[in-house]
Amino acid sequence: MILILLTGFALIQLLGLLIHTLNQVRLQQLEEEQEFATRAVIIYRHIALAAPEDRAALLAKEPLPKGDTVSLSLLPPIDHTYAMPLSARGAIRAAIIDYGIPPGIRPRGLLLRMQGFPPRFVISFGLPDNLFLPVPPNGPPPPNGGPENGPPLLSLGPLPDISALLPPVSWLTITSTLPPPAPWRSPGFATAFIVMTLLGAVMITWAVRRLLQPVKTLAAAADALGRDVANTKPLPETGPAEIVTAAVAFNTMAARVRRFVEDRTFLLTAIGHDLRTPITRLKLRAEYMEDDEQRTKMLADLDEMEAMVAATLAFSRDVTTTEAIARLDLASLLRTILDDAADGDPDHAAALSYTGPEHLPINARPLALKRALANLIGNALKYGDAARVTLHPPIKGMVRIDIEDDGPGIPPDEMERVFEPFRRLETSRNRETGGSGLGMSISRNILHAHGGDVSLTNLPERGLRVSVTLPA
Repeated sequence: MILILLTGFALIQLLGLLIHTLNQVRLQQLEEEQEFATRAVIIYRHIALAAPEDRAALLAKEPLPKGDTVSLSLLPPIDHTYAMPLSARGAIRAAIIDYGIPPGIRPRGLLLRMQGFPPRFVISFGLPDNLFLPVPPNGPPPPNGGPENGPPLLSLGPLPDISALLPPVSWLTITSTLPPPAPWRSPGFATAFIVMTLLGAVMITWAVRRLLQPVKTLAAAADALGRDVANTKPLPETGPAEIVTAAVAFNTMAARVRRFVEDRTFLLTAIGHDLRTPITRLKLRAEYMEDDEQRTKMLADLDEMEAMVAATLAFSRDVTTTEAIARLDLASLLRTILDDAADGDPDHAAALSYTGPEHLPINARPLALKRALANLIGNALKYGDAARVTLHPPIKGMVRIDIEDDGPGIPPDEMERVFEPFRRLETSRNRETGGSGLGMSISRNILHAHGGDVSLTNLPERGLRVSVTLPA
């Protein structure tokens, strides 16, 4: 969310920067055009006020900025030029008008053009030369054929063409290449942009974190509810209306889940307790059977029923709710479980091994974690004839335990199904070979309650690897 908002804010800032830059560019162009027009009018006034024969010498002494040129010609330069943009023409004409030129020296013509690339501005002024027309010695001729004046006294015939006698109109041409615009010339612009961006980023980060804090609280409460249903504290029902609604809904859900778990545990405990009484009576009655073979089989079946009831009760009740979290040495716990397994099965003691650090303290529920790991190690020893335990140091806050055996492995499509309650790969339903089918489910429930997990992987050649992860 922070990245999305920061990206949008950066785009808005860039758009504003682009608009500001375009405005700055146009403003600078307008200033430079007006400055060029004012400079051209000043030069024109100096030249227009001088006598025609002195203009060339005066023009040679005129101070010009670098890149500007001034010339006198009979005709304005038209070749290799093109029309000046309308906006530039308007700005230059306005600057000429604002500067003010006396009526006596106003230009007889004004030509605004552009030339070359990069473009050069070209302003041509028609200089106001004095024209003197010849007059006949006897004064101006009377009008011919005027009835009110009578017949002409003297007929001079058609007036001659005197355009050749008129002095040519001189043109003063000033050219200049305007410097490229520099929109970043303001020294405080970059500082202001950086400060605005940083302030915006700080405000966005603060607002998003404040907005998502209730979501983090809700996620933490949901995680705690999944680990410890009975002891999860309710969320505080304070804050904005939406957060209060979510907190009320979560607390209601937690109460319903807690009540459901308690009812299920109570029901199964009651069933288990009630089943033990008839099982015990059946055991007593079986002792009085005369057929030894049938008595032995019946007692074995009753023992299996009693063990299944005990396993079911162990699976149904949440043992983690009654045990406090304590600091324990995981390496010592694993070695203890391996020693117990070796004592229980001396024939496979050589197939038990431990590799890893001497000590690795973690926070866990000792009895529950020991039961989960003992189930996994016992399965490896029972069905894989070996249990090689490797404890890896913490990586990113998680500890990994690998338990490898030499068994046939598990088919890939059965990897996840073995964690289902009462799911057994050995289908004989014999407790001596297949167990009750609850060991893997109990182990995974305990590990999930600790914030960890368990996964299965077949080894390349033969055997199975059980990987357990736990928070460090």
